[in-house]
Amino acid sequence: MNKFINCALLFFISYSIHAQQIEKYLIKTEIGDIELEVYPDKAPLTVGNFRAYVNNGLYSNSSFFRVCTPENEAEREIKIEVIQGGDVPDSLLLAPIPIETSEETGIKHKNGTISMARLGPNTAQSSFFICINAQPELDYKGKRNPDGFGFAAFGTVTKGMELVKKIQSREEVDQYLVNPIKIKSIQRIH
Repeated sequence: MNKFINCALLFFISYSIHAQQIEKYLIKTEIGDIELEVYPDKAPLTVGNFRAYVNNGLYSNSSFFRVCTPENEAEREIKIEVIQGGDVPDSLLLAPIPIETSEETGIKHKNGTISMARLGPNTAQSSFFICINAQPELDYKGKRNPDGFGFAAFGTVTKGMELVKKIQSREEVDQYLVNPIKIKSIQRIH
């Protein structure tokens, strides 16, 4: 009986530790909701940055504003499919964060992965993107960004990929949505 209790206790403790290593968020947009889970144990700096924007309400009234599709990427050598959001006024941006590469975190750019947009290494601030289909060229040593660092993936969509695809299919000009999709808020739900 003691072995059973010990096993049950060990299972409960390991489950509790694992549960604490995942945070869940809800992105409420004007056309529906997207649920995410992020991994602070794997990408602590990136998740901490995202959490700071959420906790300070800085994503409220931002938008999904950019989409990459096979059609609008036709001229690029390395094509991707993503939607980008989280535009925050320059006056409210937090300091850029160091990049946590997919080699460091083990989080690959697969269908539904959420990752940080950036220009150069260590420049990510508020903007993030969600992958549609696998995007291995966004991983460390991928060829989308010439510096080879890739992008800092930090979580995945758990519900709402149909909405992500709906946003991607909206009318755009040069990858920018004609009518950006308003993000009402992003809230932590667990």
